[in-house]
Amino acid sequence: MAKLYFSYAAMNAGKSTLLLQAAYNYRERGMRPLLYTSALYAEGEVGLISSRLGISEQAELYSPGDDLYQSIRDFEEESKVDCVFVDEAQFLARDQVWQLARVADRLRIPVMCFGLRTDFQGKLFPGSMELLAIADVLREIRTICTCGAKATMVVRQGMDGRVLTDGDQVAIEKSVYLSLCRKHWEEAVGRWPVKGPD
Repeated sequence: MAKLYFSYAAMNAGKSTLLLQAAYNYRERGMRPLLYTSALYAEGEVGLISSRLGISEQAELYSPGDDLYQSIRDFEEESKVDCVFVDEAQFLARDQVWQLARVADRLRIPVMCFGLRTDFQGKLFPGSMELLAIADVLREIRTICTCGAKATMVVRQGMDGRVLTDGDQVAIEKSVYLSLCRKHWEEAVGRWPVKGPD
């Protein structure tokens, strides 16, 4: 039975690298993966999934109003699709998460979504919230804080290096993001006065 997967992490955990590696494995076995990424990451009109390791691959673009079930069904009618990969899944609309669930349930194609769980304010992204609610399999991809502990949060820094605590949930290439553990995130955003021993 095909499943809907959600692999989530803080920034710079290697989500796109894992996605590209898995897609490569499908191709290596003569199978056809179908890749999607958010239109926020379009280069011109081309979708591109890029890893910090320097590898990248073209992908179909999705925007909030797109019907992903129909899009995948159209590709499947052209030629068998063995797996669907979705990068930047935090930007999916709630309806699109259900469309991807239908791809797994009705078209019997596994769907692997990769994305952030929370934003720089510690709030769930809409796509991530729905994936956490209905995905068949949840996988946490780990990265580390500057202290060496598991990083689960992210801060957004302005061009002057100051930690930002408000602003739009989505800011592509306008700032620098840093993954931190919850304790250091709280200290960085000034959410909790730190007193006493560590």
